[in-house]
Amino acid sequence: MTDVTTPARTPRAPEDFTDAELAELSVEFERLPASKIIQWAVDNFAPHLALTASMTDAVLIDLATKVYPEIEVVFIDTGYHFPETLDTVEQVRRRYGLNLKMMTVPLHDEELWKADPENCCSAVKVGQLDRALLGKGAWMSGLRRTEADSRVQAPLVARDLRGLIKVNPIALWSDDDVWGYIRDNDVLYNPLIDAGYLSIGCMPCTTLPTDPDDPRSGRWAGRDKTECGLHQ
Repeated sequence: MTDVTTPARTPRAPEDFTDAELAELSVEFERLPASKIIQWAVDNFAPHLALTASMTDAVLIDLATKVYPEIEVVFIDTGYHFPETLDTVEQVRRRYGLNLKMMTVPLHDEELWKADPENCCSAVKVGQLDRALLGKGAWMSGLRRTEADSRVQAPLVARDLRGLIKVNPIALWSDDDVWGYIRDNDVLYNPLIDAGYLSIGCMPCTTLPTDPDDPRSGRWAGRDKTECGLHQ
């Protein structure tokens, strides 16, 4: 187990790093295990650091809490999640005693996914993430390059559109890496995976994969949409 580290220095600001330095770090991080990348994020930005979770699985949460148990974990409750996803949130919260920040979307007069399906994600998810990251210097996500063609160039660390530092510690992991870690560490995962859902988002916009070679083909099926905007 990685040694637990509590930050004992003044957190750095995003502007302390140039884009060139971040690009060099991203290349360097490709040779490091995920725990070391997480340690770098903690050492430089905690407590002004958050981790976002979709609750497809708790792999990144398991990795991060071994380094920094107090890490703030952000989950966006859109109001449209599967019951299984919300149950996974609660199980993971209990397992790790999470410092969980639940971002709850206010009820709308009409369901946005029906009224404005193209802009629903930006209004519901991106807006809540913006709120959750106020006052933060950096955030981590479980984004992986093998998940979609739109993610094959994902850096391990970079500056996001807000100017914050975004860290993707398991960007290089394959599906086998993920499931090997889940088995070896008894990590919780969303039971919808066992039902064939390989990429899980909001219930109205998630179906079983339509292409067996594309795990995200069940997201926004039939639309020219591949990302919700959280990772743009």
